[in-house]
Amino acid sequence: MHLEKRKTGNKIKYYLAHSYREGYKIYKLRKYLGVDLNQSKLNKRRKIAEKLILEEIYRYNIIKDPLHFELSEKEIVIIKKLESEIPLKISHLSKEAWKIFSSLFTYNTNAIEGSKLNKEEVRNLLENDKWPDKSKEDIAEAYGVDEAIRFIRGTKEHLSIELIKKIHKIVFKNSKPFAGQLRKKGEEVVVMDGRGNIVHEGAPPSRINHLLKELVQWYNSNRTKYPGLVLGAVVHNQFENIHPFRDGNGRVGRLLLNNVLLKHNLPPININFTNRVEYYIALKEYETRKNLKPTIKLFIKEYKNLKRDLGDHKKNKM
Repeated sequence: MHLEKRKTGNKIKYYLAHSYREGYKIYKLRKYLGVDLNQSKLNKRRKIAEKLILEEIYRYNIIKDPLHFELSEKEIVIIKKLESEIPLKISHLSKEAWKIFSSLFTYNTNAIEGSKLNKEEVRNLLENDKWPDKSKEDIAEAYGVDEAIRFIRGTKEHLSIELIKKIHKIVFKNSKPFAGQLRKKGEEVVVMDGRGNIVHEGAPPSRINHLLKELVQWYNSNRTKYPGLVLGAVVHNQFENIHPFRDGNGRVGRLLLNNVLLKHNLPPININFTNRVEYYIALKEYETRKNLKPTIKLFIKEYKNLKRDLGDHKKNKM
């Protein structure tokens, strides 16, 4: 780290700077210290800025490092066996089953993020175009998620930055002015739990593009090496670590998960609102320990739940 001085008129502005490499490019972190500082103030503010820069580097390394892991042949065999035991097949999903799935997924993925629409209201909205007396934003995002499900069923693309932005735009085009736009400079994201504790900080905006490119590259390099469950888990969890949008990252991440699963001939997954605590724990395990097991375990649990839900709906129709 080094001190930088900039003269503006008769004043001198002080910055603490640190350079780092991402790929083939050199970037710089810079923290403003103040103007016309005496040595005492300069020393105090430099110490604070050093701490802030080190914390930012640490956060970045946590976000980046989970891609640097290898699964053993034994682990791959175990996960492939789990895939073979999934109680659903894509071929089992009729047009009616897809409608049920989309309604379930739309309700749960939005409820996790705070939507006030209940299951019945979502079903009536999507099937009968019947609007409840609820937030127009919640209604727009229910339509958006349903449209995004149809989109990932139709697209042949596995993963790209443009695909990520496209999914965000589909979901939020009628509710958020920044739909389809990655976070810009100054747009930081902090995720808190119900007690106000910080549980996750998204990547700094200056690193978002690089981290997404790295994720796409990892996926393309490993898409024939690892089972679909692993690929979907890593893409989803790593995307959530990066948190590239101002809002809507959870929903886009769960749609990306399903896009990857579908491209590997696996049925989609609905993360149930009632399992959200288990879901958050799985994300944290991946972020801090590179541990995918809780995520895979949750996926298998949700496949069983989905089979039950589809079966229950069929019985109720009879």
